Amino acid sequence: MDSTQQFWEDFYRDKDQVWSGNANPLLVREVATLVPGTALDLGCGEGGDAIWLAQQGWRVTAVDISDTALKRAAGHAAEAGVDGITWERHDLVKSFPEGRFDLVSAQFFHSPVAEDGERDKALRRAAEAVAPGGTLVVAGHAGWPTWMDEPPHEHVHFPTPAEVLEALALAEGEWTVDVQEVITRDFPGPEGQQGTRSDNVLRVRRSA
Repeated sequence: MDSTQQFWEDFYRDKDQVWSGNANPLLVREVATLVPGTALDLGCGEGGDAIWLAQQGWRVTAVDISDTALKRAAGHAAEAGVDGITWERHDLVKSFPEGRFDLVSAQFFHSPVAEDGERDKALRRAAEAVAPGGTLVVAGHAGWPTWMDEPPHEHVHFPTPAEVLEALALAEGEWTVDVQEVITRDFPGPEGQQGTRSDNVLRVRRSA
């Protein structure tokens, strides 16, 4: 097991549950009006997004580097009575799911152990996996919460939507930018501190 996989295994093993289990609100906002088809969920974690997508009628391939996360996600799907999800382990720098998809989702696709350029490479591969007429949704943090004086990881760069779009290097004339936005919401701290956090969302559509 390499160091990146070990990091994420430890990340999930340290707690019985890391995430809320709910779908990311930005994904729900961007996908709710789309006609369900095939979907690829990159960095699926404990399965909240994949389960929600399957409940909307999508046929989902859900990917993570952590076996622990995938087993937990599959368990949550079974508890929810949800099928239609294929769970696959990939280190996206080394391997990628086969096929093309009507929706490719990369929600909060951040890693403190990623090498320079790894995220961009994975997102370019994600764009390649979008079927004609399909959609790519990339959402990520725009910065730390305003109340956080000492961030847990130093020297983290949160790319802007424009930087994500540039890194994707999409073929000119083949894509339409539907959403390119920074969204700020109330985000109180764990001790009730008042504050906000900003997130980026980019939604692009490949020509049919």
